[in-house]
Amino acid sequence: MGMYFLLMARASTTSDAFNAVAEPRRREILIYLAAAERPVGEIVAALGLEQPSVSKHLKVLRDVGLVRMRCQGRQKLYRTNADAIRPLHEWAGTFERYWQHQLNRVKERAEQMVRQTAPEPDAQELNSPNPNPPNPANPQPSKPASTEKEKP
Repeated sequence: MGMYFLLMARASTTSDAFNAVAEPRRREILIYLAAAERPVGEIVAALGLEQPSVSKHLKVLRDVGLVRMRCQGRQKLYRTNADAIRPLHEWAGTFERYWQHQLNRVKERAEQMVRQTAPEPDAQELNSPNPNPPNPANPQPSKPASTEKEKP
């Protein structure tokens, strides 16, 4: 009996927002547009991509609704569409608890390592009446014993 592999056709990049943002340059464009509405030429210059490439990516992002375009004279201005981006944000948020848990574990482990490597204070330091004992590595300048003013 042989093995059979079922090949699934890849979804079109214009089928939904998730497929559209699978391409890294489209994510870069979205991030850049998040700050402000911008013309194509500014996107090209800022991201260092070719103009035809940026235009194609913008078309895909527009087709799935992640980006809106408006004309101002002969110039086309693009901006993100927050309502269309919300499902992406909500989906990514489902993993936030997992990552927060992982970050808390890393923090706890780091704190545990610091506690294990921190030197224990000796008995003399614990019984010292001075809350700020002198530090031999950083000596403080001593005050002059005499309070008389020096004459010029």
